Amino acid sequence: MGVYLSTPKTEKLSEDGENDKLKFGLSSMQGWRATMEDAHSALLDLDNDTAFFGVFDGHGGKVVAKFCAKYLHREVLNSEAYAAGDLGAAVHRAYFRMDEMMRGQRGWRELQALGDKINQFTGIIEGLIWSPKGGDSNDRHDDWAFEEGPHSDFTGPNCGSTACVALIRNRQLVVANAGDSRCVISRNGQAYSLSRDHKPELEAERERIQSAGGYIQMGRVNGTLNLSRAIGDMEFKQNKFLSPDKQILTANPDINIVELCDDDDFLVLACDGIWDCMSNQQLVDFIREHINTEESLSAVCERVLDRCLAPSTMGGEGCDNMTMILVQFKKPVTQTKDASGAEQSAGDTDASGAEQSAGDTERPETHAAEESSS
Repeated sequence: MGVYLSTPKTEKLSEDGENDKLKFGLSSMQGWRATMEDAHSALLDLDNDTAFFGVFDGHGGKVVAKFCAKYLHREVLNSEAYAAGDLGAAVHRAYFRMDEMMRGQRGWRELQALGDKINQFTGIIEGLIWSPKGGDSNDRHDDWAFEEGPHSDFTGPNCGSTACVALIRNRQLVVANAGDSRCVISRNGQAYSLSRDHKPELEAERERIQSAGGYIQMGRVNGTLNLSRAIGDMEFKQNKFLSPDKQILTANPDINIVELCDDDDFLVLACDGIWDCMSNQQLVDFIREHINTEESLSAVCERVLDRCLAPSTMGGEGCDNMTMILVQFKKPVTQTKDASGAEQSAGDTDASGAEQSAGDTERPETHAAEESSS
């Protein structure tokens, strides 16, 4: 769905960075879509020991994706769970916090500001992916106090965004996901999915939607959204008798915690504009083919975007906005190797599991982070 341009915008916004443990590259491209609704976060230094990466794929507008790129990592950093060392609980709470923060006068004002910043530009900058950098990223605490104003009763935006993030601290990798953006790790060249796509046809998703008074029509929630979890989309979260995780649409993320080992090559986070065109293993194979020949990781990402871009809008696939972050682990990650285990359910205990694409492999050994009640 969506309005397409007569010719795609193929200009790319790319970035690279590294520290003593990690090296990353990213790239984004508007493509055939009339507007750019992706956003991202890429922070090697959430704190001295922790890196944070995230991709956010907006739908119905771009401001929720930009809001998440600006604020989600801050809420992780400022949480009590983070201070206590529980990264899984910290990021889990931060997802719900996004919905809370976008309500009321303050939320309305922040969303308006993000929208204005986009609308002031044209051309290549129209596809700008907002990314927190420098002093704007981590160093200011804000308790998000209530504000009086004409929009104090604002219930939140009706547009929304997926959110797939990864936190890396020493040997620990924490992946959180809501929606159909995806995180995949390459272990000895084998693709392992660390997230599942939240689609309405999954049994657990369908049961929640119907229990909350919603319905599924043509594979879409209430006939409109082809996702069953997202941040924003407040029109689907209005049942005052249900907790946030039980609404028709929920921001409730699956949390996977993975112990990294020397066999881990790199990590990929990408929006569905990539995964619509390549399976997990196809993308891993493509990256491995080019990662040692390109001058930078962002150049590898750019190659992937060009590879996925459709020659026309006739087929639909390859016509979406595209954003990809590639994170390479500098060797050695650990002093001892951990063998990859069999798939273990992560996130919600009632999950039926996502369907694997052809050629994809089950996840490496993971633990489900304990989810606090919302």
